[in-house]
Amino acid sequence: MLSEYDGIPIGLKDIFSEKGQPLTCASKMLEHYVSPYDATVVERLKAAGMVLFGRLNMDEFAMGSSSENSAFQVTHNPWDVTCIPGGSSSGSAAAVAAGEVPLALGTDTGGSVRQPAALCGVVGTKPTYGRISRYGIAAFASSLDQAGVFARTVSGAAAILKLLCGADPKDATSARREVPDFCKEIQNNRGKKWTLGVPEEYFGDGLDSEVKEAVLAAVDFYKQQGYTIKPIRLETLEYGISAYYIIATAEASSNLARYDGVRYTYRSPNAKTTEEMFSLSRSEGFGSEVKRRILLGLYVLSSVEYDAYYYDNAQKVRRLIYNDFAEAFKNVDAIVTPTSPAPATKIGAKSTPLSVYLSDIYTVSVNLAGLPGISIPCGFSKSNLPIGLQLIGRPFDEGTPLSIAEAFEGGHDFWERRSRIGS
Repeated sequence: MLSEYDGIPIGLKDIFSEKGQPLTCASKMLEHYVSPYDATVVERLKAAGMVLFGRLNMDEFAMGSSSENSAFQVTHNPWDVTCIPGGSSSGSAAAVAAGEVPLALGTDTGGSVRQPAALCGVVGTKPTYGRISRYGIAAFASSLDQAGVFARTVSGAAAILKLLCGADPKDATSARREVPDFCKEIQNNRGKKWTLGVPEEYFGDGLDSEVKEAVLAAVDFYKQQGYTIKPIRLETLEYGISAYYIIATAEASSNLARYDGVRYTYRSPNAKTTEEMFSLSRSEGFGSEVKRRILLGLYVLSSVEYDAYYYDNAQKVRRLIYNDFAEAFKNVDAIVTPTSPAPATKIGAKSTPLSVYLSDIYTVSVNLAGLPGISIPCGFSKSNLPIGLQLIGRPFDEGTPLSIAEAFEGGHDFWERRSRIGS
């Protein structure tokens, strides 16, 4: 029986298991691994008749914001090949922006769908944590990871979300909640005037002037359309990066312990003892960023530091971030922010890990709170690089930010513009 999805090609970030296909996570550790089974999302795509198109590059084990951490190649931005496309779902965003595929899947742990979508000028959305099964997705940080969709249009992303969402007995963290028809929600919400919150903390120091101008112009557009604009406070923004990198690295150090050279992973040819096999396989198989995060995770989970303050306090801050959003949503329907502090930077321009980590400052809090978020194109810099607008919604209310995003999309032509490679 034919479905509305039959024959539509979709690209997969190289973190989704597809039976008989490589699953490398852009790491030497899994360079020769072939998946023996399908992830739940892959099963649903195949059952709908979609054509799975290739494996797409990423930062190694989804750890990065630029694609420069891939063990194999650096992905280039289709708008300017000397610039990064964002990360970790770099290949997915770049493939859609370049016109190689109309749709692609990525994963979003701290902004890894929304941030590259912003830098590549496409739509990128992640639903509420638990909406999409994580079964068959290589784990980075299990309490933060969530699959997401890249598309040219909001309606395209909504259609794929409708297909992928839903409870899965193979994933205990998947939500046992009814999945609405997001496309119908968008249609039913057309013409509705929403109340949007604009947090002043997201427009302070560190925000590129061109990004600020484009996002505020988007806010002004909504105001002209009859939306109510409310200034709000999200004072926990400054704690998001710190809390995220404690929780994410702690979970990563646990998840990546399985890659030890014993079973299906890279095994060092230089090892002469069992102890050397463990240590050399991991030191040679993992890249520098993955090793950095494993070490940081082991440190914050060590008995002394765990009891001292690190992990426990990060979880308490996580709850404060959730409460901050919950309080804001008592008065607004969605929250409008920049997606990324700046347009795409040159490859190699950011010289320290901290400078890379800070590029996710506007996105990580959404993952810590488990909220749905979407990034849509809202302008271009003087260098003709895309700028992204982020819309954040209440838990399990994806339809609202999708509807608000589509209203903006319908009043502009940013989504119709093509990159140099994709034109």
